[in-house]
Amino acid sequence: MTPRRTCLIVEGGLFTTVQDLGRIGFQRFGVPVSGAMDPFALRAANRLVGNDDHTACLEITLVGPEIAFTTAARIAITGGDLGPSIDARPIRLWHAVEVPAGARLGFSGRCQGMRAYLACAGGFDVPVVLGSRSTFTRSALGGFQGRALKAGDELPLGKADAGERGRRFDRRLVPRYGDPQVVRVVLGPQHDAFTAEGLAAFLESEFVVSAHSDRIGCRLQGPVITHRTTADIVSDGTAFGSVQVSGDGQPIVLMADRGTTGGYTKIATVISADLMWIAQAAPGDRVRFRAIARDEALEALREQEARLETMIAVQERPAFEKPDGPVFDEDGADAYLAEASAEFGEALRETGGREGDRRQAMGDREGIRRQATGDGEGIRRQAMGDGRQGA
Repeated sequence: MTPRRTCLIVEGGLFTTVQDLGRIGFQRFGVPVSGAMDPFALRAANRLVGNDDHTACLEITLVGPEIAFTTAARIAITGGDLGPSIDARPIRLWHAVEVPAGARLGFSGRCQGMRAYLACAGGFDVPVVLGSRSTFTRSALGGFQGRALKAGDELPLGKADAGERGRRFDRRLVPRYGDPQVVRVVLGPQHDAFTAEGLAAFLESEFVVSAHSDRIGCRLQGPVITHRTTADIVSDGTAFGSVQVSGDGQPIVLMADRGTTGGYTKIATVISADLMWIAQAAPGDRVRFRAIARDEALEALREQEARLETMIAVQERPAFEKPDGPVFDEDGADAYLAEASAEFGEALRETGGREGDRRQAMGDREGIRRQATGDGEGIRRQAMGDGRQGA
């Protein structure tokens, strides 16, 4: 009999839940979609370990858990960098990593971003509820017992295919979560409910992410966005990324656990390709909005989908030894050097090849001059030394 594959939650972290791409088709019954706040990161993690895009992962918020693996597993962590490590040895993000039985996954603390996604080959095999394994904690729906994970929870793992080892994403295409972050939006559906000054405040100002943000909405603080008359409308449907502006004039970007309908004016909608920037913005981070046309939004989504196809499969290499013990490194340094060289070359082309060539030529001439001067000085000293030795 095949032993049961599980992992044990030693520490639950700040807010760690099971999520997939959401509970589709039930909004008409008032059931939120839920699912990953950063769908791109979840899908990428799944592809790295050979799962389908919709396979359940762990969404890890700000402070990571500690997880003990009772069996060997292939994992990948994407999204925000919360300092992941295996047995206190750092591992790379956006890479597939082979974890031995008995190893522990931990997190040292936030470096950038807000949410990390942990995929395990075979997925986290919690019950399917209304077509999804996603957790909606406010209704105790789905996930692991409808709640965030805590110490002592034992999560079953699904059956893993052999798959291709050593997968990683091209480092140049990995999202870099910045502060401030420019987020693209399509105006509407009720942008005409705002004054010209209100629209200008929305598009020309900087907003700060509030500590009161959660999976329902990212609350922003900044200049007041003024309405023509009232903030209220007859309730209508909400979308992932809808930007509501209530009576206080402050925007709220509706996120994965949003209500299915809402009765406040929506000035704009964050484009699908930029949802990750909102999902990864931590309290105190700054956000600016830029309006674009629908066609540009669709093109951005096509480009993002193309990025998911850039995964690189490399030969798996064992951990190599350092004075402080083995370090997990699935691809070695050569691929990083090649990528860094390509990135440097691209940067040179963007900044102007002629200027770069001129400076390089000047540097080469200076180097040749210094080498010649050094060689001449060396020959002179050697000759003087030979003369003393002969005497």
